[in-house]
Amino acid sequence: MRKIFLLCLLVPIIGMSQNNVVSTFRAFPKTDRLLEFEKALASHAQKYHTGDWKWRVFYIETGPDAGGFHITEGPLSWDQFDKRGDLSAEHTLDWAKNVSPHTTERGTTGYSVYNTELSNVAITDYSDKIIITHMFIKPGMIRDAGDLVRKLKKVWAASNESVAVYNVSLSGPPQIVTVNRLKNGLKELSPGFRKPMAERFDEVHGAGAWNYYLADYAKAIESRWTEMLSLRADLGSK
Repeated sequence: MRKIFLLCLLVPIIGMSQNNVVSTFRAFPKTDRLLEFEKALASHAQKYHTGDWKWRVFYIETGPDAGGFHITEGPLSWDQFDKRGDLSAEHTLDWAKNVSPHTTERGTTGYSVYNTELSNVAITDYSDKIIITHMFIKPGMIRDAGDLVRKLKKVWAASNESVAVYNVSLSGPPQIVTVNRLKNGLKELSPGFRKPMAERFDEVHGAGAWNYYLADYAKAIESRWTEMLSLRADLGSK
């Protein structure tokens, strides 16, 4: 009994120290400075972002941010980000002098928290090709949006899809992000690779379930957009 009590006391501590937070930012090179940007970015990542602070760099192939680069750091805990402190003056100078001049003023930064309950793939079980769907939630509908993703998770499992789910945190409007990790590459997008989603959804949840899902989706989700990204391992940390 005493051991069980001690374990219960530890649960909040374990939860607080989970390495489930990912820092992301997007940089957009000037159209005539792409090669210079890539060279400077790779040099910066490999010199200043090592160990726990490694970078994974993706090229954004499609969508409104096409042509940009999506950089992730983590997963780490909130405590690790908090205790990181200021980056070195040398690091900041290298970015300002060697990388920033090749970028536009456009850019975004944010944090995302991996949702274990809604995901069906481990946080670090990566793939080189990914599809990111950004779902912006209507006010007061966060729980309903989570229920929608829960239903999708059962379909992903039945269809052998690898999907990581994140809640965007402290970074703009409430948002759930799903990341389809294409373990088999782009051929997973071919019409014959899987049945259409509506058909698969009805097979799991019953005939007509997809129509009810779409109605609930319209009530909970304000808007959404999707993009395809490809890993650029040559530009990230080593």
